[in-house]
Amino acid sequence: MRAASLPGEVLGARDRDSDEELLSRARAGDPEAFRVIFDREAPGVRRFLGDLLRDDAGADEGTQETFVRAHRRLGTLEQTGKLQGWLFGIARMVFLEQIRRKRRESPMPEPAEDFSRTDCGPSPEAMLLSLESDRMLDGALADLDDERRSALLMRIDHGLGYGEIAEAMGWSLQKVKNEIHRARLQLRARLAGYLEEGAR
Repeated sequence: MRAASLPGEVLGARDRDSDEELLSRARAGDPEAFRVIFDREAPGVRRFLGDLLRDDAGADEGTQETFVRAHRRLGTLEQTGKLQGWLFGIARMVFLEQIRRKRRESPMPEPAEDFSRTDCGPSPEAMLLSLESDRMLDGALADLDDERRSALLMRIDHGLGYGEIAEAMGWSLQKVKNEIHRARLQLRARLAGYLEEGAR
């Protein structure tokens, strides 16, 4: 699925040296070094925020804010190999702030679904089923507590290890395992009826 190494995999010595050098240069104020870090890490951060927020504009804004904060706090990153988890921890805080801000503002009505463009792809029935399953999964994820959803997405969508998630979330390793297990149980329970219906 991904050509590059999965997040959480052990990097080769050359990659570690490269990251050490990049971070050292970025900390010294080299904008090109930070640009390389941004280019490498931003797509994963953007996808993580997109999964949490379900809002492209908010995810784009959150990604920018994450890297603005990361740039200011580069000196606080102690271990180069934990860069991705550290960035996800910052992105999680940005997400929580955006959620709090949205809850304070009055909710806007959701636009109606536009099915007018489905004629050049799969059949209307297949498209409706796909949209329905996406909505079911989105609804099941939305039912999870914000923190639990963050941890689950780091694990299943971004491949972070439990240790990296613990660091990003500020939790113990045991709490990460418990929360991800509970999140999976909640999703399974919420989707069970839908899956049984589809099997008939």
